[in-house]
Amino acid sequence: MLLKKLAAVCVTLLFVQLSFAQPSFISDSLDNYVKRGMKDAQIPGLALAVIKDGKVVVMKGYGVRELGKNDPVDENTLFMIASNSKLFTATSIAKLEAEKKLSLDDKVSKYIPRYKVYDEDVSRMITIRDLLSHHLGTKTFQGDFTFWNSNLSRQEVITRMRLLKPVQQFRKDFGYCNSCFLTAGEIIPVVSGMPWEKYIEENIFKPLGMTNTYALTKDIETRKNVAVPYTNTFGQLAKLPFDKIDDMAPAGSIVSNVKDVSKWLMMQLDSGRYEGKQIIPWSAIQKTRDINTVLSSRKFGSAPTHIRGYGLGVFINDYDGRMIYWHTGGADGFVTNTCFVPEEKLAITILTNNDNQNFFEALRLQILDAYLGMSYVNREANEFRNIQAAEKETQASIKKLQDRIKNNMPDKSRDFTGTYTNNLYGNLTITKGTDNKLQMKFEHHPLLVGTLEYMDNNEFMTTYSPIAYGIFASKFKVENGKVISVEIKVNDFIEYDPYVFEKK
Repeated sequence: MLLKKLAAVCVTLLFVQLSFAQPSFISDSLDNYVKRGMKDAQIPGLALAVIKDGKVVVMKGYGVRELGKNDPVDENTLFMIASNSKLFTATSIAKLEAEKKLSLDDKVSKYIPRYKVYDEDVSRMITIRDLLSHHLGTKTFQGDFTFWNSNLSRQEVITRMRLLKPVQQFRKDFGYCNSCFLTAGEIIPVVSGMPWEKYIEENIFKPLGMTNTYALTKDIETRKNVAVPYTNTFGQLAKLPFDKIDDMAPAGSIVSNVKDVSKWLMMQLDSGRYEGKQIIPWSAIQKTRDINTVLSSRKFGSAPTHIRGYGLGVFINDYDGRMIYWHTGGADGFVTNTCFVPEEKLAITILTNNDNQNFFEALRLQILDAYLGMSYVNREANEFRNIQAAEKETQASIKKLQDRIKNNMPDKSRDFTGTYTNNLYGNLTITKGTDNKLQMKFEHHPLLVGTLEYMDNNEFMTTYSPIAYGIFASKFKVENGKVISVEIKVNDFIEYDPYVFEKK
């Protein structure tokens, strides 16, 4: 009997040791891997947290908040988590459903009576679930140049959604829709009596002790310990102004840090509980994880993934036989991710302040591989090659535009200045600048300026400030010597398709 007890104790001790043992990549290689990847990808600062078996096993910062200064990134450094905000919105709505205050299958018009989209039939049928599942039928990011970082109010954004002409089928095709999440979030004050930002503060941030997390981007630059945004998409690494996206808040305005986000992820791993207290009903957590949109049922590249889908504010796929739940978030100068694997009691969050890199995703997959016992593949090397190829393509495109300038002058009989209008966006104004350049300003983006340099064939190279909007050709349509319209393009990170503005 004594021998059996000793054996049992030994087995228990061995189990405890194994449960707390970390993969060699985490214990031996993580720091060097991160530092090398940050150098390759030109990331000034990165913060990382890993949760395993109910404990935070990694929580640290790397690099600096701002280039040229010595202030280090740590676990309290604030980043814009952008679309990682979406699961907060979806979870809030699922909680309200669990409390019988609404149903995910309620029509949107029940709460926003004048809500309309492009198609009248869809306007009558669209539900809260449709909004949270990106079911509208529009393209990914459609309308975001108009809505994102603009001075439009939330209600004005919702009203303009009726002008978004879908190119896909309602409820059949997936088109990632930020304005849909805004609309869903604006149902929260109707049923709770609290604005979206107040509701998530009271029902999520405070119960989880997320004391250094902010629902809105307002005043972000004045807060302590904040990472500064950067991009090198269109040239050298450049500092950017902070996005102001509170008009789209339920889709992406939360500002947080890995210390606080880790609490959110620990709740996700413990069926809605945190420190023994039920914060979100388990039934609501489950609702967010049900696949509402099937994205693919085929093997995905070299990844150990076959099924991919979208729940409510979260992507879902298998990964080496486990179900993982994840999302990325991108704002100008920031890309971030969150990921949790309930079967493994594992969660990861990575926050970075350079928006032109995939190292933040390579690192997530590398950590997943390590904990799931997969054979080592250098994810960073693969992603670095992909980004390098994209950068070369972008620089080649810019070089072609620059080569076309050659001190050419537009036909003096053609007046490119004036006010132009787009049905969705509103107005832009083109005026004469200096050195034979024109200047473009936008009604709903007061800080956005485009400098136009003539190339040929009524086309100008447009360089935007902030540079995050890019460097592209602006194409003027001229008929019988009269300027009719201009087609402009901005960074795909904001919206894929160009806009045509008609001259007034």
